[in-house]
Amino acid sequence: MRFAVDTGGTFTDLVVDDGSGALCLCKSPTTPDDPIRGVLDVLDVAARDRGIPRSDLLARGELLIHGTTRAINAILTGVTATTAFLTTSGHPDILLYREGGRTEPFNFTRAYPEPYVPRALTYQVPERVGADGAIVRSLDEDAVMRIIEQLRSKEVEAVAVCLLWSIINPTHELRVGELLEQHLPNVPCTLSHRLNPSLREYRRASSAAIDASLKPVMTDYLTGLEARLADAGFRGRVLVVTSAGGVLDGKTVGRSPIHTIGSGPAMAPVAGRHYAEVDAGASTAVVADTGGTSFDVSLVRRGRIPWTRETWLGVPYFGHMTGFPSVDVKSIGAGGGSIAWVDEGGLLHVGPQSAGSVPGPACYGQGGKLPTVTDSCVVLGYLDPDFFLGGAMRLDRDKACESIEQHVGGPLQLDVIEAAAAILRLTTEHMVRAIEEITLNQGLDPSAAVLVGGGGAAGFNAVAIARQLGCPQVVIPAVGAVLSAAGALMSDLVADFAAALFTTSGDFDFAGVNAILDRLEQQCQAFADGPGSSAIESGFEFTAEARYPHQIWELEVPLPVARFGSAEDVEQLRDAFHAVHADVFAVADPDSPIEIIGWRARVRSRLWASEHPVITSGPSSPEPNAVRRAYFPGVGLVDATVLRVPEVEPGVVISGPAIFESASTTVVVDADASAVRTASGSLLINPSESTKPATDFGRLAHPEKGVRHVTNPA
Repeated sequence: MRFAVDTGGTFTDLVVDDGSGALCLCKSPTTPDDPIRGVLDVLDVAARDRGIPRSDLLARGELLIHGTTRAINAILTGVTATTAFLTTSGHPDILLYREGGRTEPFNFTRAYPEPYVPRALTYQVPERVGADGAIVRSLDEDAVMRIIEQLRSKEVEAVAVCLLWSIINPTHELRVGELLEQHLPNVPCTLSHRLNPSLREYRRASSAAIDASLKPVMTDYLTGLEARLADAGFRGRVLVVTSAGGVLDGKTVGRSPIHTIGSGPAMAPVAGRHYAEVDAGASTAVVADTGGTSFDVSLVRRGRIPWTRETWLGVPYFGHMTGFPSVDVKSIGAGGGSIAWVDEGGLLHVGPQSAGSVPGPACYGQGGKLPTVTDSCVVLGYLDPDFFLGGAMRLDRDKACESIEQHVGGPLQLDVIEAAAAILRLTTEHMVRAIEEITLNQGLDPSAAVLVGGGGAAGFNAVAIARQLGCPQVVIPAVGAVLSAAGALMSDLVADFAAALFTTSGDFDFAGVNAILDRLEQQCQAFADGPGSSAIESGFEFTAEARYPHQIWELEVPLPVARFGSAEDVEQLRDAFHAVHADVFAVADPDSPIEIIGWRARVRSRLWASEHPVITSGPSSPEPNAVRRAYFPGVGLVDATVLRVPEVEPGVVISGPAIFESASTTVVVDADASAVRTASGSLLINPSESTKPATDFGRLAHPEKGVRHVTNPA
């Protein structure tokens, strides 16, 4: 039995795989004061569904995969460790200068951003290694000892070390690390050349500083997670989701916690890609994950999940760069718990503030007074107050109406239905803009992509979003309410290794490059034979970081050969770079040579065997009312067909207005739209009769049966 748990801002999601390919989905409110308690709470829910004690459930578990926002929350709230930064003498401002860009070059009123580690905790180490690896100035160990004494007196909790050209010759950086370990044994240290052997100095320094600052926080969290799970009866392996779109052992992540900064959101496109292909036969998709606090959007292009090397914490150039490639996910503060408010000028806003799980939306009846998107959906009739979370929590419609009327309807002189509709409509606009930013800015027309809606709040307005974008189809996966947790269950054990070596296509260093590729392959094999030894299969991928001469930024190019032995091999790499450059920038220079500054290898070990999981329905639920009074744009208040998703026969097309319900989510099918339940249990929606899907409903929904069209099954 395997568990995948994703801790969100409002709910903690759980997917349980019993080993037969059957998945059970559970949700429980997140506990911000103690997130681990929220993990145990949602495991309690799963145990109760099976009618067994939690200890018995955990005793059957062999694997638990955890996605957490602990690292990013620690950075955003400023509760990371007091961190010192050691660098080469004469270069104390690496973290201050960043990479020199500005988003508003003519805004002179904006204050210059502070470095991640203040100058008061930045120390200059007398030493110098040249670009060729030669020692220009020997390390002054006496000076390092004096620095260590200052670190002790200031009660520093973590140390980051980034010396110039340590990626070519790490001798000095290693010695500084030895001295720190010897004289400050309880203070964690990050050496930049080990963590991130990147040619770019700022990225290497920034990643080391961020990683070191997270080590005490994440070590305590992960140690506590494993200990409390063990106390509760779990004896299996704990894996943690990384921003690279894979998972790693908890202890490994504890040694390099920077990889958990994007934990959670990076998993949604993994599951989204699977269901876009299975349910819509599409290789290009927009994956939107709508939770209680945030709206995360990502892309799948031709079956590949795009990466970004520009991973910033905060606004680009004003925030801090992680220095690592990660799954390209854009997040905005829009979700079920986003608070609606009217400013002094009479304009309506939604978010980015969120009610979270405590106190939660007004309809939760737990002390929340401000109106949220969830409250608007209760008022509009989309949510059944008696069937929220499968009936585990009852919603208070009167409190939702009162909150919206007081804070939105009154100030805008709208009745409560109009006010609730305005809240949801504005939320939809925010989400559409976020999708356009990540699609149009990257040369992708969203009308050529399928929209995959995930997260517990996705179904409220997924059809409306698709209509505005022109998407031909919407897929609400069977695991949509817990999309990130499902993606974690489907993800591979992944490790990345890198090395720096500059060479050009005109003067290629065959011996140097092949030696690096040999070393990277050995590292991949060691990982596959170690942490990945229990995997179903493992595979290696090799890429080069290349650019045209005089370019500033590089592109990652898959290597066309395993090793380089001739000029023809180099020419294949050059042609591959031209193709990647044309794909990204729509232009290439086939006659130009290229420069390669770094080499990367990735090992993937597949852990999950099920290709077509089946969603178990859990405890039986009461039949819904055949119809419910609900508001639909362009139609108004009408009697909408209400159906329980697990009871809908695959292949039957349902015309809107309709509402599909399950224990974990609600999907609103607007008027002039239609939906069908597919063989995988997902909902495949045609958002508009004027936007015909490219794929036949019947073939996807149930290959063995014809399609019956039902306009009013009630």
